[in-house]
Amino acid sequence: MNEESAKSTGIGAMPGERACAYRVLRYTPNLVRDEWVNIGVLVFDPGTGERRLRLIEDQEEFNRIRRLHPGADEALLRKLRDDLEDRFQTASGNGSNGGSAAWQQLLGKWDDTLSNALQLAPQKGVLAAELDAEVERLYTDHVAVERTPGRVGAPGSRAQMRSYCSQVFRQARLWERIEKSVRASEFTFPGDPMRLDYSYRRNGTRGFVQNLSVTRAPADAKLLAYTAERITAKASLKTEFAAVTDVALNAENDRHRFVRETLRDAGIEPVALEGFAVWVAKLKPLMQ
Repeated sequence: MNEESAKSTGIGAMPGERACAYRVLRYTPNLVRDEWVNIGVLVFDPGTGERRLRLIEDQEEFNRIRRLHPGADEALLRKLRDDLEDRFQTASGNGSNGGSAAWQQLLGKWDDTLSNALQLAPQKGVLAAELDAEVERLYTDHVAVERTPGRVGAPGSRAQMRSYCSQVFRQARLWERIEKSVRASEFTFPGDPMRLDYSYRRNGTRGFVQNLSVTRAPADAKLLAYTAERITAKASLKTEFAAVTDVALNAENDRHRFVRETLRDAGIEPVALEGFAVWVAKLKPLMQ
């Protein structure tokens, strides 16, 4: 019996684990051919209504969809998370236990509420101690772009970086005080699909932390710089920004210099992933 089956049936359960469920989200651009690809995971506790949603967001993941389905509606996929979370939030306000029954009923009416190109795989059970860790595990197993053995040691994607940063925040006992996946549209324009990985507040200042893969997507530095400038202009509090980079920026590397100077001009502090734990340790007393 594999790990998934064991966890689903309760065999090998560890102390602190609870019975949860998950649904894999599928994208089927051509209903006639019935060729689908996994694009996300929803994991939830049926008893409390607590849930975590993880959908594709890196450009590499969208490129993979394009290779499999050249006619894919990328605009639909990019706005899907906001649409789903808005619907879940509305449903959650219509009942007890976090509105669990209401938003699960919403899932049951999927075909009536969203595009027919978007489908949910059958529900499965799983034992989980932390939903954040479990949704990342399930996403890696069912959705994430697979790596060849030769790329195992390659610098991580934003998703891998975010998983590590989340672990650091939890170990520092700051996880519950950190906002996750903050919508940029709050400060830019309606429909902006970008999200900031983390946000925190300290002494009248609101801080933002974004993972930036210099190795894979250095141009994202310009997008982050623009967003930071918009947030600074519209936020009611003083703001500060940090960009966690997958590698330390080397002054002798042209690409690294581009990223460093772009971030610097926007007032964004670069923090190498290898030094993130030290950065969080310095931040912690400021949030007390």
